[in-house]
Amino acid sequence: MNIFENAPQTEPERQYYFIDIAKDLLKKEEEKAGRKLTFHVTTFGCQMNARDSEKLSGILERIGYIKEESEKADFVVYNTCTVRENADNRVYGRLGILNGYKKKNPFMRIALCGCMMQEENVVRKIKESYSFVDIMFGTHNIHELAELVVANLQTNAMTVHILDHGQNPVENLPIDREYKFKTGINIMFGCNNFCSYCIVPYVRGRERSREPKAIINEIERMVQDGVKEIMLLGQNVNSFGKDLDPVMTFSELLHEIDQIPGLERIRFMTSHPKDLSQELIDEIAVSKHVCHHIHLPLQSGSSRLLKDMNRHYTKESYLDLVDRIRKAIPDVALTTDIIVGYPGETEEDFEETMDVVRKVKYDSAFTFEYSPRTGTPAASRPDQVPADVVKTRFDRLLKEVQKYGRERAKELEGSVGKVLVESMNREDENLVTGRLENNSVVHFPGDASLIGSIVTVKLTECRGFYYFGEMVSE
Repeated sequence: MNIFENAPQTEPERQYYFIDIAKDLLKKEEEKAGRKLTFHVTTFGCQMNARDSEKLSGILERIGYIKEESEKADFVVYNTCTVRENADNRVYGRLGILNGYKKKNPFMRIALCGCMMQEENVVRKIKESYSFVDIMFGTHNIHELAELVVANLQTNAMTVHILDHGQNPVENLPIDREYKFKTGINIMFGCNNFCSYCIVPYVRGRERSREPKAIINEIERMVQDGVKEIMLLGQNVNSFGKDLDPVMTFSELLHEIDQIPGLERIRFMTSHPKDLSQELIDEIAVSKHVCHHIHLPLQSGSSRLLKDMNRHYTKESYLDLVDRIRKAIPDVALTTDIIVGYPGETEEDFEETMDVVRKVKYDSAFTFEYSPRTGTPAASRPDQVPADVVKTRFDRLLKEVQKYGRERAKELEGSVGKVLVESMNREDENLVTGRLENNSVVHFPGDASLIGSIVTVKLTECRGFYYFGEMVSE
């Protein structure tokens, strides 16, 4: 029987069919090994990748692999990122180490997936220089892992399946959540913005919104399973629903999610300034559960560079947006992304960025040195900024960002806030660690029974970007 010809053509039925076949094949492998076989998933990159990794782990667990913390596991998956060059290099470096492990373990298999695999030159390089890799697949067919595992176990040959475009998301597949009390939820996939420096639209495809009912149903199931906080994920959540019929705005989706009984916190990532509407600002202001934290990528404070970046806003419109957000949501925490050294950046351009930092006074910022990505318009520009200039500017920016971040954090010292307890403290067994609604980290005395609960904490001491506190009664 040709199992691929006889497999169901509908999803997720097709994948559960291959999960069952993979279970039998794995049992045979385990009989040869004389032990249970293990798996490990390493995630590179963004929260979208982290959510994909939970799906990959869920599928492997359903097949029968046992989760292991070490990369010496029998089935190792690297879920890759290609936003910056150093992410690629980390994967290549780790692959060399995995090869050493594999030579000592005849049952070991290595799978590569995610954004790097959507680049033809990367796939070609893996085939030529890392032929010990067993499975490769991309961002558009994460759900096919069981099918690829079956193909590889049956043939023992490198299995490669890369799709060049997205499709409707496959619902109701197994998921292994990192936390039982919080999780990410994909509400859309892909990106239509084509910023001149960014590879994401090329590797993630065009925007595809999930059906609102499917999103609501998934969140309701998660809440019933103990989830208190969800993070709505998309490359640009503000453009959610434009491709649906009928159209549904992100603010309308937020309003619906806000009504789900038992859900206590709602976050979202990432928000493009050009699409952040007044309707959305007003919805966040009146909602019961949406956290007052908005990640609002700036990238540059120079209107000239923003135009070249294809960002579709100016310095002035960005600052106006910040003013409107803070007017409607006075206690909002604002975080951002900033690129230093974009091609053609002058000292004057950089000072425009510094000016925005001084005006906005971000709670925190992710700052990056520009990294050319092959295939993007900016990568071929002849006016690349010298590395030493980029480094000097980066250090100046980081110092300024940290100064205002510390000032913003200090303002909350002595106040009382709600903390979702996430874990025992890594350095002091008498402390637990959690996060405020604004995403700031808090350490305070407690035990493991508090993990997953939301408690009231007085912030007794600010330590730069985190707090020590003590639990107080309501």
